[in-house]
Amino acid sequence: MMLAVKFSRRRFGALVATWAATLVASSSPFSAEAGSPDAGKLPTKIPEGTVLRIGDPETQRALELSGLIDQLPFKVEWANISGGPQTIEAFRANALDVGSVADIPPIHATWTGLKVKIIAAKFRKEPVAHPIYQLGIAPGVEVKTLADLRGKRIAFSPSQAQGALVLRVLQAAGLNKEDVNLIELPSKGDAYPVALASKQVDVAPIWGVLIKRYLRQYGADGATTIPHGLRDDADHLYAPQAVLDDPAKAAALGEYVRYWALATRWVEQHPKEWIEGYYVATQGLNSEDGQYLVEADGRFDIPSDWNDVIVRQQATIDLLAKELNKPRIQAEDLFDRRFETIAANALNAS
Repeated sequence: MMLAVKFSRRRFGALVATWAATLVASSSPFSAEAGSPDAGKLPTKIPEGTVLRIGDPETQRALELSGLIDQLPFKVEWANISGGPQTIEAFRANALDVGSVADIPPIHATWTGLKVKIIAAKFRKEPVAHPIYQLGIAPGVEVKTLADLRGKRIAFSPSQAQGALVLRVLQAAGLNKEDVNLIELPSKGDAYPVALASKQVDVAPIWGVLIKRYLRQYGADGATTIPHGLRDDADHLYAPQAVLDDPAKAAALGEYVRYWALATRWVEQHPKEWIEGYYVATQGLNSEDGQYLVEADGRFDIPSDWNDVIVRQQATIDLLAKELNKPRIQAEDLFDRRFETIAANALNAS
C-alpha cells in the first residue's frame, strides 16, 4: 500500500544525533530478552557482514529521517516491498528476510505451506476511534448502517487484511457470505476507490488518504463512507522460519525489532518532520494530507505481552477458516515469543 523511495538521509539537529548515540549505548540489556520462560534463547551475536533484506518502507524512512539508520549493527538491503502478496512472493523466492504486514498474511502464508513467524506486534491505543479503514460506498448506493450491506456487491480480497475485515464486518452485522455478493478484487493501490467510482462494486474498505480523496473526488456524485466500528489496527513484522533458524539473521532481527520500535516512537514525537520527510517527500502528498494521516493514526501501542494479541489472532483464524474453508491452525504457532518483549523493552530503556 505504501511505496518507499530512497533519498539521502536528513538530520534534524544535534539532539537527534545525541539521542541515537544514547540508544546504541543502552542496547545490550534488552536486545536479548526472550518473550516467555520456555521460548528458548534468541541469539545475540551478529557476525560481521550479516545482511538483512528488509521490506518495511515506512520504517526505512523513519530510520533515515531520525538518523538511527546509521546505528544498525548489520548491513541492510532495503526492498520496496510491503503487504501480504508481495512479501509472501519474496519469501518464496528467498529474496526477503522480514516484511511488514497486517495480521492476515502470516495466516495465509501458513495455509499455503510457507512457515513464517510474527516477530513484532504494534497496534493503536484507541483502535475504534482511529481505524485504518472505512467502508467506501459507491455513488447512488444507500448504505448507512452495517445492516444495509445485505444484498450489496462488496470488494473482497481473501488473502489480505481488507478481506478479513469484510468478513468481520459481516459477522458483526449478523450477515453471512450468502447475504451479500463478494466480488474478489485485489486491494492494490487505488483499485478499490476506482471500483467504487465506476460502480463495479457497491462497498469496499478503503484506507488512509484514499478515504479523503474518494470523498473529495466523488462526494458530489453521492459517494460516502461509513465507519465499520471494529478494530483493524494490527501491524506486524514477520519472517520465514528458515531465516529465524539462522542464528546470525535471528540476532540481527532482534536488533531490527528494537530499532523498529524506536523509529515508531520517533515518528509519533516528530509529526512535522514525518509529514514533510515521508508523506510529502516520498509519497507525493501535500502537507494537509499528511496531517490528516497523522491525526488518523492516533497514538501507537506496542504490548510487552502477546497473550491478548494471540487470542485476537485465533478469533481471526477461526473466522477465516470457517468462511474460506481452510484448516484451523493455532495462533500461538504463528508467533516467535523469543522476540515478545524486545520492542517494549527498547522503549522503556531509552
